[in-house]
Amino acid sequence: MREYKPKNDLQKKQYYKEKFFIPQESLKNKASGSNFESEIEILEQGGVEILSSYIEFDQLVIYVNSSENYKTLEVLKNFGYEQLCELAAVDFISQKSGYEVFYQLLSISKNRRARVKCFVKKDEMLKSVCELYKSANWAEREMYDLSGVLIKDHPNLKRLIMPDDWHSHPLLKSYPLVGDEAAKWYEVDKIFGSEFREQIGEENRDPAFVDEKDTFGFSRVFDKNEEYEYQEDGGVKFVKKAKFSQSQIVKERP
Repeated sequence: MREYKPKNDLQKKQYYKEKFFIPQESLKNKASGSNFESEIEILEQGGVEILSSYIEFDQLVIYVNSSENYKTLEVLKNFGYEQLCELAAVDFISQKSGYEVFYQLLSISKNRRARVKCFVKKDEMLKSVCELYKSANWAEREMYDLSGVLIKDHPNLKRLIMPDDWHSHPLLKSYPLVGDEAAKWYEVDKIFGSEFREQIGEENRDPAFVDEKDTFGFSRVFDKNEEYEYQEDGGVKFVKKAKFSQSQIVKERP
């Protein structure tokens, strides 16, 4: 009998191809001659120096100098980009000693999207765009709080998520994933005092960690040898096993 040999042996492909999916670089087309050519012209007429521009995923992407971020957004807003959907920073401190900041813009009237990017050095002050877009107020505070980008002329530049005395910025690539030494003792020191460290123990900075034997934060559901029922003050007893036949739908709270 003739032996069957398939042309494409899928079992051997893992030896000469990547086992995991690696996305290819997205297609980037020239902005000149496209539907966004009018945006390029209006920016050049407004005196904005465009370092580079291209079309990616049907939206305009332009790079400008960090000193011209306000002027660029002002020209685009007057042109019809009335919404600032998002702004954030990407940490490139180790490679380039700075951040890449982007502004995501939307024009509802024209049904177009544009993304403005600029590179900001580590200790450089980036001008606030709150006067142009109110949505930039909290977004710039978050970018300062989590990434450390300094914003100039902001009406209230202070931390938005982390405490005022928090050290460093959690979205930096150099920041430890589970926090630093001060982070794991922060709440204990603030609420009880550092003298209670040995009595309470350090904070759990791993959100995926669950201790089934923790009778303080969790019910001891796996302890079959001990009769234990978890109950909060003024609450109800913890249900270990629910019987569907004895369940009922409650229309309103008792």
